[in-house]
Amino acid sequence: MTLVMKFGGTSVGSAQAMRETAVLIKNSQKQWGQTVAIVSAMGSKPVKVTDLLLQGAHSAANGDGETYQQLADQLRQIHYEAIDGLLAPDGERQQILAENGRFIDRFADLCKAVCVLGELSPRALDTVGGMGEQMSARILAAHLRQNGTPAEAIDATELIVTDSNFQNATPRFDLTKQKTVSRIRPLLAQGIVPIVTGFIAANADGITTTLGRGGSDYTGAILGEALAADEVWIWTDVDGVMTADPRLVPNAQSIPQLSYREVSELAFYGAKVLHPKTMRPCVENGIPLRIKNTFNPEHPGTVIVPDAPNGNGGIKAVTAIKNLSLITVEGKGMMGIPGIAARTFGAVARDNQSVLLISQASSEQSICFAAPDEATNSIIASLEAEFKVELERKDVDRIWAHEPVSIVTIVGAGMRGTPGISGRIFTALGAEKVNAIAIAQGSSECSISVVVDDADTATAVAQIHDLI
Repeated sequence: MTLVMKFGGTSVGSAQAMRETAVLIKNSQKQWGQTVAIVSAMGSKPVKVTDLLLQGAHSAANGDGETYQQLADQLRQIHYEAIDGLLAPDGERQQILAENGRFIDRFADLCKAVCVLGELSPRALDTVGGMGEQMSARILAAHLRQNGTPAEAIDATELIVTDSNFQNATPRFDLTKQKTVSRIRPLLAQGIVPIVTGFIAANADGITTTLGRGGSDYTGAILGEALAADEVWIWTDVDGVMTADPRLVPNAQSIPQLSYREVSELAFYGAKVLHPKTMRPCVENGIPLRIKNTFNPEHPGTVIVPDAPNGNGGIKAVTAIKNLSLITVEGKGMMGIPGIAARTFGAVARDNQSVLLISQASSEQSICFAAPDEATNSIIASLEAEFKVELERKDVDRIWAHEPVSIVTIVGAGMRGTPGISGRIFTALGAEKVNAIAIAQGSSECSISVVVDDADTATAVAQIHDLI
């Protein structure tokens, strides 16, 4: 039995957190036999190592020759405290201190070079941004060895081969599987726990790349596929995926089981869950992916599977994205004219903006869509340029924005084929006088999205959550 586990920044964010993580790894090895652990950089609030590394690089690129040196000192202190709290003086403490010190020295040297050049390339960002994982992996592996669990720190640059799209690289799964199996399987056969760096990888030339958003989670899924793992567990600081944001709905509960499609919808619409890209290697290979809480390990968490039961009434969760604008293109002359929608979203794309929701009147007299509110002026200017002639002819009456608004999204594969779901939702909103400004439903019928005024977000989420 092979278990791949990924531990987030809070799970390795301090000496105490690493102790608890080491216990989880040891217990899992006893239960499963073969265990692989992937670790993020240290990341206890409010300080996250990756943020400090990137802040240093960006400040250096702006000609600041002091900030990165101060951050290097801070990084030394953070890692020294962890090492001092975990490793005995007569063991590996000095060796691990020296190894981590070399990473921080390299960070400072790279920042100095960036400061001199005044340029920060994506390749350099990847080199700097992945150092936190390299340091935490070495500390945790040494602590495990000290406590009797054979472990070896491994940089994922030895395992995961990607293209050269720095900052958001795409794995080459065939080469990755070959390298991972040849490097990891012999260790597992000897009872050694590989402690692998999350987030980073390397291209075919061995140059460090990173996997983009959710990178360490993605590492777990990639290695789970490569090793044909029985399960992949993502350890974080919450009891799995919640039915709503607990800050908006205090009685929110964890969801025992979700489908890949449901989690994808939740992730897209603001819920703090796995990025859809992260889950694909597991889902496509039938490997259950479980989200668990490092600080409440007895809780079963949420398991993500290809298909999941409908649940009560079909609704599984409700989430929201705030600080949006609803931009509308409207005009009586738009009716029946081909290409209006294509030109609208072509103009938005040329402005390099993303659209979160689209709604169009059946009369074709208006198209509205939601976008981040900070992009409103830029998008409207782009649309006005695109439809300059139509605005002059009054075929398009106006292009305007309603802001701030939020998208409240109700998710559940069971909503498909369940009569009355929409009616219950809008009745619940109407009971608290929450106005639905726009509505959209995907063809998959896995989600219904409602645009409401930003001020009504908490009320809308709480009312709909009561229907679960």
